[in-house]
Amino acid sequence: MTELPYGWRGRIGLIYIASAYSMDVEFNNMAPQGVTSHTTRVALSDEPDCFSINDLSSLRDDVLQATKLLSQVPLNALAFGCTSGSFVNGSEYDKELINSMENIANIPCTTTASAVVEALNVSNIKRVAIATPYTKEVNELAERYFVENDFEISNLTGLGIDNDYTISALDSHAIYDMAVNADTPDADAIFLSCTGLSATHLIDVLETDLNKPVITSNQATFWHALRLSKIRSKIQGFGHLFSL
Repeated sequence: MTELPYGWRGRIGLIYIASAYSMDVEFNNMAPQGVTSHTTRVALSDEPDCFSINDLSSLRDDVLQATKLLSQVPLNALAFGCTSGSFVNGSEYDKELINSMENIANIPCTTTASAVVEALNVSNIKRVAIATPYTKEVNELAERYFVENDFEISNLTGLGIDNDYTISALDSHAIYDMAVNADTPDADAIFLSCTGLSATHLIDVLETDLNKPVITSNQATFWHALRLSKIRSKIQGFGHLFSL
């Protein structure tokens, strides 16, 4: 029988993009015993089938309003789940956003971009190959963000997609190929960027085939939210990160 109340060990809040649908599912799939996740959404764009850099860079006010709403739940930690929406304005903007969220929620907060940085650092990764579904313009901002955080980028590939529904519909074969094609011999790890990707089920396979750590946006965000909640479960099936 399930022990009640739900989330007796930890409750994680997630602010997610309205047009996407994989992140909250993957949070539930990764959740250890006694941990629940609770989601509210913000609109990426009025036209998510053709979102722009301006859409990505102007989510702050909606995120803070969603923080105020979701923090009515007695949460242990709260995450804004959008990789590009947290790196597009640079590292200092990302830090300021987290600080503003924490001032509202009075609990530890993170963003996906910040969570990925933490995951790479705890894994002692210095040189990373990055695979994304994004356009060239968004990828350039991704590179800027990770260089600002002292990482070397061995390769950065993108599929050129600006349709959020198309990103969410990418299948296992396409995502696997994204990672394999981005890899370079000198990369310490692979990062699969975008919370719209349904990729956590591929992490173990990719780590076996590429013989190096694989980080995904959803995996890193959930892992960091657990860490902020002081939960250190060794979760099987979702990559090396949960063994650290």
